[in-house]
Amino acid sequence: MAKRIAIVEDEAAIRENYAAAFRREGYSVEMYDSRQPAMDAFDSRLPDLVLIDINLKDEVEGGFVLCRDLRARSNDLPIIFLTARDSEFDAVSGLRLGADDYLTKDISLPHLMARVAALFRRLDAMQQPQADESRIARGDLELDLDRMTVRWQDQPVGLTLTEFWMVHALARYPGHVKNRQQLMDAAQAVLDDNTITLHIKRIRRKFLAIDDKFDAVETVYGMGYRWLESG
Repeated sequence: MAKRIAIVEDEAAIRENYAAAFRREGYSVEMYDSRQPAMDAFDSRLPDLVLIDINLKDEVEGGFVLCRDLRARSNDLPIIFLTARDSEFDAVSGLRLGADDYLTKDISLPHLMARVAALFRRLDAMQQPQADESRIARGDLELDLDRMTVRWQDQPVGLTLTEFWMVHALARYPGHVKNRQQLMDAAQAVLDDNTITLHIKRIRRKFLAIDDKFDAVETVYGMGYRWLESG
């Protein structure tokens, strides 16, 4: 069955252009010109991936609101911002709200298709883990690939798709330093250094919200990050 992609974009020509490109790749596409019609449709069924602009008609930051609402409904729904707003502040805001990627509209269609395909590969891999590594336990950490859940001190940690795979890459080999390229490979994503740093900060905040002494993710300056065996 074809993956269902929802495009939330208020400019009709841009919306149709992206939709045509995705359909050529075999995806099923749903289109919405503003936040509320999208939310009404998502009430009955979530798509497999959502592509969101930030400015949506009379809502200057409607895309941010939509992202927040969607992330509250699902931790692993792939969400991509695709917008003309290219400021670092907007990118940071989008990622902090839980988006998996933040792209600007000058991205080429082949590059966009590759980023979307990578997100779907990550989701498929998460849903079909290898039997011998379906569960990882490291001290207070429990990571279950079958159920797509992460727990710390027996409390659930709501991680996005990107965050899940970063934690998996680190915790699978505790004590081993993972550089930024290795984390990108684990997440099957093309992320710049600032984006990786933001994801790591978000991961730490989520664990710290449960345990204010959490220090299992260590920064190894100039090299990358590692999961401490004592964590």
